[in-house]
Amino acid sequence: MINKIISFSIKNKALIGLMTIGLIIGGIYSMTKVPLDAMPDITNNQVLVITTAPNLGTEDIEQFVTYQVELAVANLPDVTEIRSVSRFGLSVVTIV
Repeated sequence: MINKIISFSIKNKALIGLMTIGLIIGGIYSMTKVPLDAMPDITNNQVLVITTAPNLGTEDIEQFVTYQVELAVANLPDVTEIRSVSRFGLSVVTIV
């Protein structure tokens, strides 16, 4: 199979050359059209509130820590989203 490709390429040098030039031109055209920025867009600021309470279970962490933090930050200006995770002894609240 590979021998047939090689022999075809050797016999049709002009065609292979034109295809290569076409690929290069297509690549340059695509490179100019792809929106690429050196600096990523970091418009959203995020704040993580991480609290630990080693002796509390998941439900207690959610009730006494996570929910209270969510209530406290809910009325802050420009808060668009609040995400939270409660685990055994750990509460993580993400404020966007």
